[in-house]
Order: sequence, then structure tokens, then C-alpha cells
Amino acid sequence: MKIETKVAKFTTALYLESGRILEPYELAYETYGSLDESKDNVVLVCHALTGSHHAAGLYEGDRKPGWWDGLIGDSKAIDTQKHFVICINVLGSCHGSTGPMSEAYPSMEPYRLKFPVVTVKDMIRAQKQLLSSLGIHHLKAIIGGSLGGMQALQFGVDYPNFADRIIAMAATYATRPWTIAFNKVATEAIRRDARFENGNYVKGAFVEEGLQGLAIGRIAGHISYLSPDSMDDKFGRNYVGTDGLFELFGRYEIERYMEYNTNNFSRVFDPMSYLYLAKAVNTFNLSRGYDSLHEAILRIKAETTLISFKGDYLFFPKEMEHIAHMMDRNSQDYSYHEMDSNYGHDAFLVEIKKFEKIVKEALQ
Repeated sequence: MKIETKVAKFTTALYLESGRILEPYELAYETYGSLDESKDNVVLVCHALTGSHHAAGLYEGDRKPGWWDGLIGDSKAIDTQKHFVICINVLGSCHGSTGPMSEAYPSMEPYRLKFPVVTVKDMIRAQKQLLSSLGIHHLKAIIGGSLGGMQALQFGVDYPNFADRIIAMAATYATRPWTIAFNKVATEAIRRDARFENGNYVKGAFVEEGLQGLAIGRIAGHISYLSPDSMDDKFGRNYVGTDGLFELFGRYEIERYMEYNTNNFSRVFDPMSYLYLAKAVNTFNLSRGYDSLHEAILRIKAETTLISFKGDYLFFPKEMEHIAHMMDRNSQDYSYHEMDSNYGHDAFLVEIKKFEKIVKEALQ
């Protein structure tokens, strides 16, 4: 599989939904496979909250492949022998695209909290600019899960003729209070950490020790990404063998797992980016800018595949089902699949075998 990683630089102004302007800006992206002469084999993959443009394959020296490697590659569901796949790092991220710790022109000091709030609409507008710069003006498909699924749906609403197929997983039509509440734990934990310094920390300050506020906030995120059944199956009530049961801070295996994963995460992900991307999730609402959700959904012309997961406690299946019911009433071209899964929200990353056939058939 041919893999290329690049950064696109733009000097033209990007007008944001908030009314503010971002200029200049950069987008990191990765491509897989080869572009046909007719440029009609392009599949855009959109990543989730803490994902990146590295969706598949291995970098030299790495042991862990891209986050959707099981789905993207030669002879896989998103077949890179047939399709030219592109994954673009969203605005606000810390993985190469312009975000709050990027240098603000002309001062060349980091934006920090002066960075504008970006929305899903802003993210896809920037991605469309990048694709246009590559001479790509129409897509075979757009696919993503969670925040990536939001982007896919937003593309379908805002640019009805841009893609033939939309495949959205584990997403929603508008972020509900339950999810916003989980994100609140993370944002408050970050803001109240003294080492956060109200955003005035030095770039890369947490590489060695991490930021405890982000680690604590990530625990709340992990709880929402899993499900009670998946925690039972993976950890049960097992206790850490080296900890005493009657030690006050002795741990169950689920506690040790949370500590290990969240502490590592807080070393590699920038807390400011987490705040901005969580805000983008919270503000997501397909109906914003339109008279109603019905009007927004009615704009979708692409064949649409909606996939939810039974054990998803972050974006419940009924939220995706609501979109399906509206499309059904509108006689739009869609299919809806609720996967029998007890894994939780992260099933779209983990249980690929359960939906890869659906994706493969949709792309055919």
C-alpha cells in the first residue's frame, strides 16, 4: 500500500462559522493508494476526537499501525488497490494541522486561548479547500466514526453534491447533554490544573510528566467510550496482585487500566487542543444554519449508510435511528444498521469485523 504524508499550507482566509477569520493555516494529511486519472476513486476518511491523519499503515520504527488499519488497505473493506484514500487532520488538533498551540501570524507566538473556536462546519470547509487544491472536486465516499461521523454527515448536508456516498458511524444529529456533561469533566479538570496556567504553558511542557488534569479528564472520556458489559468482560472484579485489598489506594484492574492509559495520553496530546476539539463536539448540530433538522437532512443527496452500536453510551443508537427515520419519511436513499455490540462507543474502532462487509458493499 502506497502511503504519503504531507502538510498543505494556505494563505487565503478561512472564514469561520463564528465570524472570525483564520489566516494563514495548515492541514496535515495522509493518502493511501493511487489517484485515478479521472479522479473518481477518492474516499475521504474523517477521524475522531483524539485521532489523526495517520489512519492506516505503519511508520518506520512504529509497532502500532494507524487507528483504522483493519479497515483501510490492500484488499480490505476500503481497498487501496481500488480507492485513493485521504485522511485529513482537523483544525484545532495537535497532530500537524493549525491549532491553539500553532504560531499566530505575524507575532509567531502561539495562539493559545486566542485561537478561535472551530466547529465541525469549519473543519469540513477547510478540508474541502485542501481537496480543491489537489484538483479533487468530487468524492466517491466520505466515511468516519464519532466526530468523524459528524464530519461525514455535515459534508452531506452542507455540500449535497460533493460525494456519492456518506458512511457515518457512532455519531448523532446534535450532541446531547449527556455527552456534553462527560466533556465538562475533562475541560474543568484541565482548566483547574495549576500547571495548565490558563493556557500560558510552554509548548511541549507535558511530554515528560503529562498534565494530571488531562489524565483525569481522559478517565471520564474512557468511561464514556466503553460500556458496563465490556468492562465486566475485560476486567471483572479482578484486583491488582501487588496491591493489598485493604490498602486505601489499592486498585482494581479497571483502575490500573485507567491510570496507565490516561497518563500516557496526557503526555502525547496537547490539553489546549483537547479543549477546542471537545468544544467542537459539544457545538455540533446538523440543523444550525437551517430552519430545522428536517430541512438539513432533506439536503442530503448522497447514498447514506448509518451504523450505530447497541452498547454505545456516548451517542446512543436511537440518535442515529432518528436520522434514519427522517430519511425514510423523506424517501431518501439510505440504509441503517444497528450492530449487536456490548463494547461501547469505541466499537467503531475495535469491532471492525462486525461492519466491514457493510462498508465494502457500500463502496461497491
